[in-house]
Amino acid sequence: MVKARLLWVDDEIDLLKPYLLFLEEKGYGTQCVNNGRDAIELCRSQRFDIIFLDEQMPGLSGLETLAELHSSYPSMPVVMVTKSEDEGIMNRAIGKKITDYLIKPVNPNQVLMSIKKILEKDERMTEVITEEYRDLFNPLIAEIGDCRTAGDWMSIYKKLVSWELKLDQAQSPMRGMLAMQKTEANHLFAKFIRDNYEKWIIEGRERMGHIDEGAGGGIPVLSPALFERFVFPSVDKGEKLFFILIDNFRFDQWLVVKDIAGEFFDYREDIYFSILPTATPYARNAIFSGLMPKQLSEIFPDCWVDESEEEGKNRYEELFIKSHLERKKRNRSFSYHKINRNQEGEKVLTRFTELEKYDLNILVFNFIDMLSHARTESRMIRELAADESAYRSLTRSWFLHSPLPDLMEKIAEKGYKAILTTDHGSIRVKNSVNVAGDRETSVSMRYKLGKNLGYNPKDVFGIIRPENAGLPAPNMSTRYIFAMKDDFFVYPNNSHHYQSYYKDTFQHGGVSMEEMMIPVITLSSKLTIDN
Repeated sequence: MVKARLLWVDDEIDLLKPYLLFLEEKGYGTQCVNNGRDAIELCRSQRFDIIFLDEQMPGLSGLETLAELHSSYPSMPVVMVTKSEDEGIMNRAIGKKITDYLIKPVNPNQVLMSIKKILEKDERMTEVITEEYRDLFNPLIAEIGDCRTAGDWMSIYKKLVSWELKLDQAQSPMRGMLAMQKTEANHLFAKFIRDNYEKWIIEGRERMGHIDEGAGGGIPVLSPALFERFVFPSVDKGEKLFFILIDNFRFDQWLVVKDIAGEFFDYREDIYFSILPTATPYARNAIFSGLMPKQLSEIFPDCWVDESEEEGKNRYEELFIKSHLERKKRNRSFSYHKINRNQEGEKVLTRFTELEKYDLNILVFNFIDMLSHARTESRMIRELAADESAYRSLTRSWFLHSPLPDLMEKIAEKGYKAILTTDHGSIRVKNSVNVAGDRETSVSMRYKLGKNLGYNPKDVFGIIRPENAGLPAPNMSTRYIFAMKDDFFVYPNNSHHYQSYYKDTFQHGGVSMEEMMIPVITLSSKLTIDN
């Protein structure tokens, strides 16, 4: 049995044979490549426990290879092997988070000691984290059961997501137990939404900006109140603000990229609630207009498109922003940019000095939403994002290689403020629920609206009077239903086909913690400009 799988990257492979024989005798499997590019490619198809990386190589240097490896595999242990004792090189390597380093000529026993130190450290970390979670298991169950307010749910959701990432990083055997706790939490969260959502809309139309901190039964910040709560206070102070919205960006995805933002900003993490349906045409338009969908459809009837029509509902975001600012008497200049490809983001970067002329710059990045749809349609993408952990890893990789880090650095260098947020999240669906509908019924997997819906009321969150939830009704008998927990809707005919096709895909539109409780991050620059 192989104790661990090692990758050794060195342009002088022939000199490594004694080390490889030594490690093989000790029970370690080792592969070798002679350049950084091949190492990066190999890591995409195979998993290694430790990488030994030569610092001085032709082509891609050891430090450059390290940077690329760390961006895609931040928890991968890397041991830097160098001929140089130059302090600057080692400082840069340590800054890029190497696990250990060895100075040539290397003794085989030094290599063995480094391996044991790393593996034993990982094993101990797994043991400690597993023990901590095991001790907290019952208190977490109790806390989930005691959730009564939006503030309670935000608090427990943050804890569950934090533990999900810890257990995932430690490869803890308790990950399955946490998944069960999240499932139970989502079951109770759906009941909470059923009991409270329409009350929030009916009773809180004029005070959606008041957040429940957990002590009472108040109304959380909902999508239409996002500008009022987080954007207007900054622009009212005369601060230049960059509002960056990443479509379909969950709280766990924020946690895996926050170290990148943390290079340039101090940040405050908040959570707000997406309206229902937790889908871009509803939630994002509500953010930019400051209106619930029913109000939006009445004030802008030419801009609100029925679900049955092919035209998209998100073509008028700039108009909604302009109307929102005017209605709230915020006479501020703004720019709006929708970014679907990196080239479009790069173009925005080149025009940064133009953006500085505006009080408010709004940028919408669509990659993660496109990734979730592509994952449904493409077998290859589905394999790349096979589970929650891989989905987060793809998010981090995209974030790092997108224009966002460069944009954030520019914003921070100028001392401007930024808000990073989203319109809704998504959930990996597991269970199919049968729904019957006519040809005009909407096609979403997590919500349906129509006038002739057939369903079991116990399986869904149903809204019989759309106006109570701030939703438009194309017909007098229109009703909305929302999938709860990790369910998704299928039609009874050919249900087995759709069950196998959509199971384990990431969907949105319904009621779950992942879709509704989403991050809004306030970023304040910690960089200074040398004048």
